[in-house]
Amino acid sequence: MHTMWKGSISFGLVNIPIKLHSATEDKDIKLRNLHKECHSPIKYEKTCPVCEKEIKNEDIVKAYEYTKGKFVVLEDEDLEKLKQENEDKAVEIMDFVNIQEIDPIYYNRTYYMSPGDGGGKAYSLLRKALETSEKVGLAKIIIRSKEQLAVVRVYENTLVMETIHYPDEVRKAADVPNVPAEDKVTEKEIDTAIMLIDQLTTEFKPEKYNDDYRTALLELIEAKRTGKDIVTPVEKEPAANVTDLMAALQASIDKTKPGDAETKKKPAAKKKRASTKTKAKKQA
Repeated sequence: MHTMWKGSISFGLVNIPIKLHSATEDKDIKLRNLHKECHSPIKYEKTCPVCEKEIKNEDIVKAYEYTKGKFVVLEDEDLEKLKQENEDKAVEIMDFVNIQEIDPIYYNRTYYMSPGDGGGKAYSLLRKALETSEKVGLAKIIIRSKEQLAVVRVYENTLVMETIHYPDEVRKAADVPNVPAEDKVTEKEIDTAIMLIDQLTTEFKPEKYNDDYRTALLELIEAKRTGKDIVTPVEKEPAANVTDLMAALQASIDKTKPGDAETKKKPAAKKKRASTKTKAKKQA
């Protein structure tokens, strides 16, 4: 597993050398843009609209636009120095909190943490302490020139670091338009909705969920590559156009009732047994 960050993390006077490894991977299928006429990949050039010429990487500087059309230019040396000053510091766990207090909206990206040379015992100590206390650590870390707030927790006997957004990076829910201020629903509608939720409640098994679009796209690509005929999948049965809320809930409950399939099979089985008995009597 590729190491994408090396450093140390500490809590109190305990210092743990660690390595970070990306815990997730993007499996999106990347499609290239080609020229329709000759199928050549499209080339994107960096050009200056004033000088009207192509610009090389060494001729580009970074800047912050503090007002429309006005910039503060930042030299690479300044940015690199700032980056090194912060990256050289060990990551310190500042606080310990209950994970239930952190809403999932704050979570950003997950990294596995492995112990560096000589850090095995301290790593085990932090892991066991977090498990026993049922707490998670809050720390700051600089990754890719950005200071991140992060949660340190245990996942399947491995320490993980999950970067989380700062409060000012999370937009206010109050700014979402057209959200009803009050719940204008009846007790019967609530009870029926809860009944539907209970019927659809199951144990979370992530392996049963698949990216159907990605699978279909890969099949389409392979079919075109090998010159096979492309088969159009059978369309799902269109949802009934039920506008009444109670009718929609009841229809959903009826559709998801357990044991419907078995109930429907029983009359057929009885009919078959009755037919067999009639044949036996005739033969006698």
